[in-house]
Amino acid sequence: MREANRIVAVILDRLAEKVAPGVKTLEFEQIARRSCEEFKVRPAFLGYLGYPFALCCSVNEQIVHGFPSERVLQEGDIVSFDMGAVYEGFYGDSARTYPVGQVSDEAKRLLAVTEASLYKGIEQAKSGNSLYDISAAIQNYVESSGFSVVRRFVGHGVGRNLHEKPEVPNFVPKGMPDVSLRSGMVLAIEPMVCVGTHEVEILADQWTAVTKDRKLSAHFEHSVALMSHGPEIMSRPS
Repeated sequence: MREANRIVAVILDRLAEKVAPGVKTLEFEQIARRSCEEFKVRPAFLGYLGYPFALCCSVNEQIVHGFPSERVLQEGDIVSFDMGAVYEGFYGDSARTYPVGQVSDEAKRLLAVTEASLYKGIEQAKSGNSLYDISAAIQNYVESSGFSVVRRFVGHGVGRNLHEKPEVPNFVPKGMPDVSLRSGMVLAIEPMVCVGTHEVEILADQWTAVTKDRKLSAHFEHSVALMSHGPEIMSRPS
């Protein structure tokens, strides 16, 4: 799983290098596929439940599952990449959001808060804590910063399958049983944070999720192993 996630991190680095005004989002899909061929891994998302691309590429109000397309990035946009790869039967999964050129102060703050909330959650991913310690850390940080967390989509366990139990919400659900965390678990923790409402709409392609008020949303994700010494982020380049 370390190698699967290392490869995902390298691919995300390559995508980041190409983020600029004037670039078609389909070009990022081509980079992702070529990279998977180079590393001899299988794109985790391609064909998953019918998803037609290797990469999720979501722009501005698109929260997650956006399709790479002929759309051209514009100065001031933000773009999220969610990438997964399968190496020797194990999954890597990670996401990042980037500014395109010069962006608004609001967009800069959204990106900073979303990424910071991910690390707030990771700090709580340790044996002896509960799952909702992660959820509460993310929700409290995001909401105290004046933003909202998406409830429609959540993090998840990851391993031999892309989505495994337990689900990892970025908020504390009411009336739902908690889960004790223990060493050996691997969790994909992925806050999706919005400037306005957390309410979601799904577009006609049946995949792309957008904010109901069409305000900006950002997404960061790491695959994290719960080790005896604490959380280990696997989705970083070595």
